[in-house]
Amino acid sequence: MSGLLALVARDVRIAWASGGIVNALAFFLLVTILFPFAVGPDTALLARIGGGVIWAAALLAALMPVERLIGPDAESGVLDQMSVRGFSMAAVATAKIAAHWLGFGPPLMVATVLAAGLLGLPAETLAAVELGLLIGTPGLAALAVATSALVTGLRGAGAVAGLVMLPLAVPLLIFGAGSIEGGVQAVKLLGAVSLVLLAGAPFVAGAAMRGSME
Repeated sequence: MSGLLALVARDVRIAWASGGIVNALAFFLLVTILFPFAVGPDTALLARIGGGVIWAAALLAALMPVERLIGPDAESGVLDQMSVRGFSMAAVATAKIAAHWLGFGPPLMVATVLAAGLLGLPAETLAAVELGLLIGTPGLAALAVATSALVTGLRGAGAVAGLVMLPLAVPLLIFGAGSIEGGVQAVKLLGAVSLVLLAGAPFVAGAAMRGSME
């Protein structure tokens, strides 16, 4: 267990030190800054669609570091060392999901407050968006790690990761945006999708990592 916790702490530290998380957050805020220029200064329109814009920006920002979540460790032999120490690849994938969420989820929720101000979202809408992100970003982290494991070692892994992750993330995007005004039922659907991804992603990623080690 201590080895997995050390892996989580290491991955969070690398994510911040490499600037990957900062770049993702900067991209997220840039999208929310530019969007009002595209649709005009209609505050009523921005308030109505702003929550969906935040979710779309969050999804695209989550995609940015995908290529670096598994690949460097596979190339440097870290995964082999974890396997030799008796850790299953599914457990390693779970640790990486936790690390990716800790590095990405809470900062994104903080940045959402700034984005809400730029889009003119009322307080109740912001609260609904934050609740949806709290429930949905773990699913995004799980999907990102599974995608990273699947594309490890492929030529043009970044482009392939986008093709793999974006279609699979559509349910999260739909239910996440729908939870803003959809009430408790929509939040439950978002939670269900996120839980399915959290339950299945470690095994998918673990199998892919074992394949990359052979």
